Amino acid sequence: MYDEKNHPHLPSAPPVVYGQPVSSGFPAAAYGQQQGGGGGGSNNNWSTGLCGCFEDVPNCCLTFWCPCITFGQIAEIVDRGSTSCGASGALYTLILMLVGCTCCYSCFYRTKMRKQYSLPETPCGDCLIHCFCETCALCQEYRELKNQGFDMSLGWHGNVERQNRGDVAMVPPPPSGGEYGGMTR
Repeated sequence: MYDEKNHPHLPSAPPVVYGQPVSSGFPAAAYGQQQGGGGGGSNNNWSTGLCGCFEDVPNCCLTFWCPCITFGQIAEIVDRGSTSCGASGALYTLILMLVGCTCCYSCFYRTKMRKQYSLPETPCGDCLIHCFCETCALCQEYRELKNQGFDMSLGWHGNVERQNRGDVAMVPPPPSGGEYGGMTR
């Protein structure tokens, strides 16, 4: 049960969606709410550095050889299941083959993810990071989502199902009635 004394960073009445409180194990930033009690600028930082690719060697290798898979997994989670991993990865590959510049597409997902989790735009702009360090950027985004509690191999719907079974403390499905609206209190 919710105990304000053990969770001082949460508001006194935790948000409830579909009858389930958003647990402290998953940041409220997933619904556009800022951690740390709200207020001014971003208090959050990336959980790993841009050049921390070797913190997850299997993903680093996969991203180096086949970035479309990593990008697809990131896009599915960031889009909250509205696009599939396969569709996003295929579009990424198509852009790579036709234009050769996937950074123009992938940087938008970094920006979207940063806004969802109130992450700073560091060390420089999202488009510059993806333009010059595409592999490192994708690896960092993957690790960030993984550190937020997602099992990246399951995709959005698999993570929601896992949360509904009570296997982990994660965010419930997005509410209906807009991106952040719906049944909350």
